[in-house]
Parts: sequence; C-alpha cells; structure tokens
Amino acid sequence: MRFLIKGGTIVDPVAETLTESDVLVANGLIVETGKELKDPEAAVIDATGRYVCPGLLDMHVHLREPGYEYKEDIQSGTRAAAMGGFTAVACMPNTNPVADNAAVISFIKQKARHAAVGVYPIGALTKGSQGKELTEMADLKAAGAVALSDDGQPVMDAGTMYRVMQYAAMLGLTVISHCEDLSLAAGGQMHEGAVSTMLGLKGIPAAAEEVMVARDILLAEATGCRLHLAHISTEGSVRLIREAKARGIKVTAEVTPHHFTLTDEAVQGFNTNAKVNPPLRRQADVEAVKEGLRDGTIDVIATDHAPHAYYEKDVEFQYAPNGLVGLETAVGLVFTRLVQPGILTVPQAVAKLSWHPRQVLGLPGGRLTPGAVADITVIDPNLSEVVDPAKLQSKSKNTPFARWKLTGLPVMTMVNGNIVMQERRLLV
Repeated sequence: MRFLIKGGTIVDPVAETLTESDVLVANGLIVETGKELKDPEAAVIDATGRYVCPGLLDMHVHLREPGYEYKEDIQSGTRAAAMGGFTAVACMPNTNPVADNAAVISFIKQKARHAAVGVYPIGALTKGSQGKELTEMADLKAAGAVALSDDGQPVMDAGTMYRVMQYAAMLGLTVISHCEDLSLAAGGQMHEGAVSTMLGLKGIPAAAEEVMVARDILLAEATGCRLHLAHISTEGSVRLIREAKARGIKVTAEVTPHHFTLTDEAVQGFNTNAKVNPPLRRQADVEAVKEGLRDGTIDVIATDHAPHAYYEKDVEFQYAPNGLVGLETAVGLVFTRLVQPGILTVPQAVAKLSWHPRQVLGLPGGRLTPGAVADITVIDPNLSEVVDPAKLQSKSKNTPFARWKLTGLPVMTMVNGNIVMQERRLLV
C-alpha cells in the first residue's frame, strides 16, 4: 500500500525543527519527504494543520500477559496504544510467570506478532523479581529483551544491584530501576504530607524514592552501567539526576503524565484511581518535574500504563492496587499541560515520546527520513476531547482523568506502513 501524507508539518525531534512537507510511504518504508510530492498510485492523507511525527514509543507499560489477562492482554493493550498514538510499547516483566527467562520473553514476542503496534519485552533483573538471584541476562537478551527491570519491586540489596549492573554493562543492556526504599515506604498508601494526615492514611516520604535514586546513581557510576530511572516523582530526585548528569554518569530518567499533572490532592475522597506508586506528590514536586522536563534533566515521558479490573479498585483505599491506565490520555496531557503552556516545544515533546526512549533502549527509528520504517504518528494540536472511561480501548478503565478536556490528540497511527488508527477510530 502507498500513502501520501500531504500538507502536514514534519517534526524532527533531533534537529528540533518543524518543516511543512509531504511524506510518501510505500512498502512499509518512508520513500521521500518534500513539498508538493505527487504519486498517482498513493492514497492521499490530508494532514493540513497537523504535526507529522516519528512514531511514538511508550517504554513503560504493563500488558499483563501472561497471567493477568482479565486486566489487560497484548491485543487489548496494543489497541489502546494505537488509539493513543503509540506505534510501539515496551512491556514490563511483572507478569505471571515473571518474564525472568527466555521462554516467557519468547511467548510475549510470539503473542505480539499480530498486535496492533510493536511490542518490545523487558526482562527481569532477578529471578521472580525477588531481588535475590540474578536472571540469565544473556539468555534474556538473546530471546529479545531490550532492557532489564524488576519494576514494581525494588532491588533492596545494594550488593545484588551492584552485580546486576556489572553484568548488564557487559551485555550492553540498560537497567531500569524502580527506586523505592521499602523500609521507608513500609505500609504507606500515598505521599506523606498534609493530605495523608487529613485522610488518616499512612504516608510514603519523598526520601523513600530519593535514597534509592542516590544509591543507584552511585552504583551506575561505579560499574559504567546505563541506568534509567523509572517514574521519577520528587524534587529531590530531579536534583540528584541533574547533578549526576553534570558529572557525566550514564543516567536517564522518565516521568509519567500523572506525575507532571496531578498532586496528592487528587486522592481526596479516597479516590483509588489516584493511588499509584510512586505516589502523587506535592505541587512543588510537580513544578520540579516540569522544570526537569524543560531543561532536559528528564529525558522520557512514559505512561506506566497499569490496568486493573474495576472490582480491584472499588475497595477501601488501603486494599486497592497501585496504578492507572495511561496510554490513551498521554498525548493529550502532554499537549494540554506541557506544550500549550510553553514548557516544551512540539519537537521537544515528541523527542521525549519517540527519539529519547528509543535511544535509552537501543532501538532504531525516531526520525522521518527516507529509508526509515514508516512508523508515523499524526497529531492535531487543535482537536479536543473529553475523557470518557467507557470509550477507552483498554480492558480496564482505572483513570483519574475522567471528564477532563484534553486538547492536542493523535489522529493517525501508522505502523510499518499500515494505518491502525485514523481520525480517532481503530482500524485493527
């Protein structure tokens, strides 16, 4: 199939440029870019007034398969990704069984062959994500794991994490760290502060994250390992990462849309859809995270898409699991809360959603150049929608953004030259 995307503005996240240009796609590849392109055999797609972006990649999602398919599976999760404008996702290993061996990685890749978007598995750091015995990392890499993480479970023992980083460095794999000191977070339900006191909920101090951020930065410096810090949420963490980068340590970091958008006030009324880990923090932390995005301290925006069944969230706050669904609201939140206020330019925002996550994971793509695979996301900066959980493609509907009006939405998702979402309708 041949497509000619006409009249759009090409976003180059590396050169940080916006260029009015057409894009010709054939046989799954970008053939040519330029003004006034013509191809009588191509289906024309009008992109006037829209941004034509390299395909977005969410490097932190939970597809739940194998083991928790009642929450989400690879097919439903990738349909949600396509609706959200993502052409690929990287899925975390906290499945059942845990993706701590080549067989589970191979299973995920096999199931993803017919998925709506590309799927890149992430393997576990330790067996069972128990933080004790190292996985066979070379086998995981050979099976297709693009990085290593025990996301959801911090590696509490520093000696174990040190050995993890030594082996990962030898294999050229990035370690994605869930930074949480369980001795400080123990039993906490939300951020420790005035709101937790008013609600009578045990709090999790910012130090629970920051202590582990500092530890893992030091271990990365000692081992030369590429370290990526997941879902950063505090002012102190941003400061530590900024200082580490200034010292030349190979550390990158991500933030979620809910952590640059919401504060712990969202938990008022015991709203379990606002119960996440790390917890929603103070306004000062939100502002620090946004400044970290603006000055480049934080490299990536990732959703930490964590679906849960309705009945799991519809319980007393302390019994509800952590997590929210984020694939279908991410782009709208980025444009509404970061681009429109001028915190990020469009190329900078697209870089954090496309180019940078690919660089962290060592994956190709991220620019619309001739010869590149035709993974393309088209975004309409003026299109608005009110979030309706009932219309989400995910199996689960646990979002705190119900009834929010978002402006700046994906209107086309093209994967390998095939359109999987167009004008807010799935085609797969």
